[in-house]
Amino acid sequence: MTTPSHRKFTFDTVFNDAGAIASQPTPVKRSFQPDEVEKIRRDAYAEGERSAMVRAEQAQAQALNEIAVAIRSAFGALTKVAHDHRAGSAELALAAAQAIAGAALEQFPEAPAAAALQALSREVEAVPRLTVRAAPGQVERIQADLNRVADQLGLSGQIVARADAGLSGAAFVLDWGDGRASYDPKDAADRVSAALHDALAAEGLHAEPLLPL
Repeated sequence: MTTPSHRKFTFDTVFNDAGAIASQPTPVKRSFQPDEVEKIRRDAYAEGERSAMVRAEQAQAQALNEIAVAIRSAFGALTKVAHDHRAGSAELALAAAQAIAGAALEQFPEAPAAAALQALSREVEAVPRLTVRAAPGQVERIQADLNRVADQLGLSGQIVARADAGLSGAAFVLDWGDGRASYDPKDAADRVSAALHDALAAEGLHAEPLLPL
């Protein structure tokens, strides 16, 4: 007696209304040839490599974006540092210049008046008399130096130096009737300092960029 064979029922089989089999699942291939296995392996490797490249490119793009943000932030800070450095350097240069000028004026207080007379030689060449007011302690030196400059320039007018208690150091006032010229070291230093601070304030953070754009 032949024993009937039994096959395990799977729920993939579909029956129609008459009870006949309408469709059965497509049989799955259980074995592959070596070349098929190699192709599957290559395809899987290529797909995995593409996925890895995509992830790497995304990570790279994100990293570059973060670097760009950091650089922009850094340049903002560096711009302020550069401005502060320029301002500090300008202040230091101004202080050094004032110290040097002060020392020079102490040694040669007559020099500014002599320079002014040279600059005004054309304007005062026909003036019969030129009066210079100076600090009480500097009258004789300024008188002598102005006489020397007048002789060199061929000025025939008389130069009269007078003491003025309101002036100090190398300060002076030249008066020739139709005009006058004056100099005060402190006022000059204050004007230079004010001009420097105005220039730095106007520049602000808009100086030349640290790197060309």
